[in-house]
Amino acid sequence: MFQISSSAPEENTLQPLLYSKANSIMEAQDLPRKSYWRFSKQDFFPERSFQDFFTYRTALSETIPRLKDRLFSRSSDNFELVTLSKESENPMKKCLTWWDLMWLAFGSVVGSGIFVVTGQEAREHAGPAIVLSYAISGLSALLSVFCYTEFAVEIPVAGGSFSFLRVELGDFVAFVAAGNILLEAVIGAAGLGRSWTSYFASMINSDNPDFLRIRVGFLAEGFNLLDPIAVVVLLVTNTIAMTGTKKTSLLNLISSILSSIVIVFIIIVGFIHAKSSNLIPFFPYGAKGVFKAAAVVYWSYTGFDMVATMAEETKKPSRDIPIGLVGSMSMITVIYCLMALSLTSMVKYTDIDPDAAYSVAFIQIGMKWAKYLVSIGALKGMTTSLLVGSLGQGRYTTQIARSHMIPPWFSLVHPKTGTPIYATLLTTTLSAIVAFFSSLDVISSIFSVSTLLTFMLMAVALLVRRYYVTNVTSKKDVVKFLFCLFVVIGSSIAISVLWSSRNDIWIGCVVASVIWFLGTLGMGLLPKQRAPKVWGVPLVPWLPSLSIAMNLFLIGSVGYKAILRFIVCSAAMLLYYLLVGVHATYDLVHEKQDTFKTEGSG
Repeated sequence: MFQISSSAPEENTLQPLLYSKANSIMEAQDLPRKSYWRFSKQDFFPERSFQDFFTYRTALSETIPRLKDRLFSRSSDNFELVTLSKESENPMKKCLTWWDLMWLAFGSVVGSGIFVVTGQEAREHAGPAIVLSYAISGLSALLSVFCYTEFAVEIPVAGGSFSFLRVELGDFVAFVAAGNILLEAVIGAAGLGRSWTSYFASMINSDNPDFLRIRVGFLAEGFNLLDPIAVVVLLVTNTIAMTGTKKTSLLNLISSILSSIVIVFIIIVGFIHAKSSNLIPFFPYGAKGVFKAAAVVYWSYTGFDMVATMAEETKKPSRDIPIGLVGSMSMITVIYCLMALSLTSMVKYTDIDPDAAYSVAFIQIGMKWAKYLVSIGALKGMTTSLLVGSLGQGRYTTQIARSHMIPPWFSLVHPKTGTPIYATLLTTTLSAIVAFFSSLDVISSIFSVSTLLTFMLMAVALLVRRYYVTNVTSKKDVVKFLFCLFVVIGSSIAISVLWSSRNDIWIGCVVASVIWFLGTLGMGLLPKQRAPKVWGVPLVPWLPSLSIAMNLFLIGSVGYKAILRFIVCSAAMLLYYLLVGVHATYDLVHEKQDTFKTEGSG
């Protein structure tokens, strides 16, 4: 069986050379250039399994052995950096610095949730304790940022978490992540589009944030308010993102600076008009309400993973990515906590408008003119989030298409713009459809589960990368590591289930927490097989293990309806993988194997 294994520790020093080689190979190829605008069957399904009905029927009959092959095969840094990049035919342009990444992170994250779900969660689940919800989610997000940063420095490729998981956890787990990444991208953009409409409507008619939407009586509740404005906003921002990375980065910088001014205004004025009575009771829905809100407001921190996908276009990944990601996310956590506290100090949580919280809050304190400033700031924040999200979504989709999990046609990079236009169009179209029909509460709950699961898998992958290297780690150490990892994951799930149950089983939670501690301690006593060469997550395995526990805990706090919707989406993804994905990726990898054998014999 063909297996691409993880590189040994000494090979990590070759990563910058591999990335440079990937670009130089693509630029130096003396091959006839194909037209970018082409739509043949061969561009969508070039694999042997899809040549005709008979080859596909044969492939289906071999689904089980092919699935086994995909379950146990792992990619490599070299394969992701060099081999798959050739699928795009043209290279992406290396044009970003740490300054660009910092503002891209700010533009992507700030506005993607703080203006969207803060009011909804403060009113319905957390009350004034929404500030603690943001602090909890911020800590969990920062732990995930650490994991992303270490991977992005050593594997600077457009695939982000998808590529990282292929290298450490294998093809099938990466597909699970890929499905969630696309779901996250589509739903996240759709939610921002819907919120853009709500804030714009509040500027015109604060009594009815839905008056610009079209109500259709025969559709189910939650899907019966059609939103054509959200569709237009998505189309415009994604079109800008397709024109060029540096141009979009500059536009994001200008918009983010303006948003920062509005945020400072919100925080200062909010505290000036604060009333201590508005903060009582501080925990109206109890601790469970705080964690339930934390699971949803996690949306506010998402976006940094999109910035991680820009590693392929970063000039010096080893320097720029840690500064851009870790620095910006630390600052954003503080900003979010201050904004949440200013809102609940300014207005009683029961009076907060769930759709346009900040702009309506200023009306309630007698500053009607300020609602326009706040709404403009919110619109700018959401617009920059959409811009950066468009960049990240397109690059995630590009790497997924390079692996042939979706048709490789979507991996093509335009020779002039240096951007993946087809991949961006795919996520744009799907986002526009979802935004047109679905309400914000339906969108945000599914989004949270999808995002948290991907971040949890990233923490697992980081532990695997540190403790397991193919043909280096002894079987005895592998067994010990897997046992400790299962203890950490199992105890984390137990804590989440016990906490989410109707009965407060404190003893069970304490016991499960002790087991988690012992599992992490046992892992920490094992020898590490790989050390990061440039930048690494500190306190391994404690911080990645804590990230696993927090992400699973927040998933359990979302609610069964959101998890059920997520399961339905996952079932559809699995069906696609069995019918298409497993055969396409199997053919690609084994075709590369045949090429290597032919070149070796020659």
